[in-house]
Amino acid sequence: MALLTAPARRRRATRVPPVVLAFLLIPLLAEAFWVFWPAIQGFYLSLTDWNGVAPAKFVGLGNFREMFGDSVFRTALLDTVLWLVLFGGLSVVLGLGAALLLQQERRGVGFYRAALFLPVVFSLVATALVWQAMYQPDGLIDKALGGLGLGSWAHPWLADQNTALYAVIVPALWREIGYVMVLYLAGLKGIDPALYEAARVDGANRRQLFRHITLPQLSSVNAVVVSVVIIDSLRSFDVVWALTRGGPYHSSELLSTYMYSTAFQSLRLGYGSALAVVIFILAFGVIVSYLVRAFREAD
Repeated sequence: MALLTAPARRRRATRVPPVVLAFLLIPLLAEAFWVFWPAIQGFYLSLTDWNGVAPAKFVGLGNFREMFGDSVFRTALLDTVLWLVLFGGLSVVLGLGAALLLQQERRGVGFYRAALFLPVVFSLVATALVWQAMYQPDGLIDKALGGLGLGSWAHPWLADQNTALYAVIVPALWREIGYVMVLYLAGLKGIDPALYEAARVDGANRRQLFRHITLPQLSSVNAVVVSVVIIDSLRSFDVVWALTRGGPYHSSELLSTYMYSTAFQSLRLGYGSALAVVIFILAFGVIVSYLVRAFREAD
């Protein structure tokens, strides 16, 4: 048998087996059909006036210009930014705090980890229904306040414009903290214990250990956590819709709920698609700016 030349051997060595190509191409085609193509259609629909029945009428940037005079859009945008700051910030801080408290293997720690992670497996709608019952005037929260001698604090939490948004954030946080905790626990497990031992020998206290070892070692995990939390914040819909539907008087309206009601209740699918584009741009801009800053600090 003739010996293969070097170029022929290289071509044969780098040839991708058909099975590998199939495993790569089939998911890619499914992703293109179910994700990329609808996304492209959504961008196109944002430039049209369409009610879902009649032919779409191209209006260019008319939907985006309309947003500047839409008071409900401005309210939803401000509420979304507030939701992003409160829900996102508290999810990261409380999730990291829970991970730091529960990272040590000790008796009973598995129970607390499971208890904090349990809400993650619940449906957001089911979670919202449970908290809706708790927020009722004769619900668990008001009864607990009365039992603590704080009966004057009893309040129609979901019916008051001043408290509706914050009341909705609580069940969303209750579900998100456990997920963030698991991500940070995985990151903490990857830190070399020798770094802490060497720092303790040099006289470092807990605060210095956290600042100079834990946080820098979690930089890659932070990038993942922040990206996930930002995406979850901007696509939050189920719990808000189930509890308040954006009310009362749009006081808990988010861009996601306003997009849904505009597109599928008012049948303004063009304007609803434009709202979806705004959500995408907001999420993409925040995530990219954070990742660029994180990579620069890493370098």
